[in-house]
Amino acid sequence: QVQLVESGGGLVQAGGSLRLTCLASGLSFSTYNMGWFRQAPGKEREFVAAISWVGGTPYYADSVKGRFAISRDNAKNTVYLQMNSLKPEDTAVYYCAASPEVRLTTLKYDYAYWGQGTQVTVSS
Repeated sequence: QVQLVESGGGLVQAGGSLRLTCLASGLSFSTYNMGWFRQAPGKEREFVAAISWVGGTPYYADSVKGRFAISRDNAKNTVYLQMNSLKPEDTAVYYCAASPEVRLTTLKYDYAYWGQGTQVTVSS
């Protein structure tokens, strides 16, 4: 059974930082592309960042470029999202997701497995 478990969310002031962690189990982690998505109240779930199973240049949403960084540790079955210079508009539930697609993708429909999410709240 595949499980993705996010942690590291919380309440932070604008300009602050958080690091989200996603621990994966039940899948061959090193062969999956991994992504982070987020969903704010009343909005669609949107792409944030993705990293390939083979490494290479990660993808980022324009809204987080230069502030967020995705990384992975295949030995620990873990993917991270370092979030700096947080803004109130970053407030959302953040989801970790795994994609079996060969190519790195930003489309949520290409991700087969999802975590339960972790809340990030940025106060102004």
